[in-house]
Amino acid sequence: MYYNMPANGDFHTSYLYNPDILHGLDWKSVQSKVTPFITNENPGEDYFLVRPLQIEDYDKGYLQLLSQLTTVGDVSKTDFEVQFRKMQKAGCYFVTVIEDIRDSRIIGSATLVTELKFIHKCGERARLEDVVVNNTYRGKQLGKLIVLTVTLLAKKLGSYKMSLDCKDQLIQFYKSLGYSLEPGNANTMMLRYESKL
Repeated sequence: MYYNMPANGDFHTSYLYNPDILHGLDWKSVQSKVTPFITNENPGEDYFLVRPLQIEDYDKGYLQLLSQLTTVGDVSKTDFEVQFRKMQKAGCYFVTVIEDIRDSRIIGSATLVTELKFIHKCGERARLEDVVVNNTYRGKQLGKLIVLTVTLLAKKLGSYKMSLDCKDQLIQFYKSLGYSLEPGNANTMMLRYESKL
């Protein structure tokens, strides 16, 4: 289901995807995983806002946040906006962020990518990517909040499976949120191409 594609084909909205689909996520199904209980609509502090990535987030420190996770490289505002519009038009990228509205700064992010398949009755598979919380905000359950938000979003979108790759030290964190290692498929393999950085 491609909720973020406007019927009229107009992609000039500032949101990467339609923020309305974040309403009514099934938090009751994961209530035991977050103590005290928080949700994307009630994130524990009134100055936290969970929402889709916006094109204006370039100026709100989004790329600086990602640099706490991995190498970002030199990305101009124009580069960011062009990539944002491509992702928006594709309709399968659900980058979700946490903003500290006191100083308009992005402090958490996770990316949900959906993939259309022929298997599972032409189902949709989801992947969790690029999970990061600003290191000065850790200890407020924001990692759990952002991961569970996109996990529940994938469920709402009708995905039959959500997968992720993580470092060994994060396995217990993801297990605490309901993820499990797949027997016989615990190794991630990849081929990296020459970097443009």
